Amino acid sequence: MNALGGTPIYILSLAVQICSFLLLIRLLLQLVQADFYNPISQTIFKLTAPIINPLNKLLPTVGTLNLAALAAAILVKWSFYLIMGLATGVGILDIVMYIPVAAFDLLYALIEVYFWGIFILAISSWVGTTNHPSVQLVGQITEPYLRPFRRFIPPIGMMDISPMVAILSLMIIRNKLLPILGGTVQSLVG
Repeated sequence: MNALGGTPIYILSLAVQICSFLLLIRLLLQLVQADFYNPISQTIFKLTAPIINPLNKLLPTVGTLNLAALAAAILVKWSFYLIMGLATGVGILDIVMYIPVAAFDLLYALIEVYFWGIFILAISSWVGTTNHPSVQLVGQITEPYLRPFRRFIPPIGMMDISPMVAILSLMIIRNKLLPILGGTVQSLVG
C-alpha cells in the first residue's frame, strides 16, 4: 500500500469539500443579499473570513459578486488536485491545467446546492418549519432560481408545482448538460 492510502485521501477530500462548500455558500449569500444577521450566515462569514479577507484586498466585490469568495472556492477545490499531483509526481504545469476542472467541480456543487436547497424547501413546506433560520436562509439562496419558474407556472389549487419543475430542470442540467461540459473540460486537461 502506498503512502497516500485511502483514509488520508478521503480525509483530505472531505476537508476540501467542506471548505469549498462553505466558500460557495458565502458566495451565494452575498450574491443574493441574504440576511446577514441570520445566525447561520454569521457562522459562515466567521468561518470563511480567514480565507476571504486577505483575498478581498486583491479581488474586489463587483456588485453583489464577491470575486474573492469565488476565487477562494476554486483555489480550494484546485488545492486537492495540487496536493495529489505533487504527491504522485505530476509536473506543476500539468497541475495548473486542473484549474478549469476545479471550476467545473464548483459548478457541479452549485447545482447540488440548488437541487438540495429546493428539495429542503419543499419538504419544510409540508412539515411546516418554514420559520426556522436555516430554512429561511435556504429560501433566500434558492429564490433567484425558483422565481422564473414561479412566474410561468401558476399554482394548481393550493399546490405550487414550480419547485418540482425547478428540481427537474436541475436534474436535466446535472445529468445531461454537465457531463458534456465535463467532457470538454477533461479534454482541455488532456
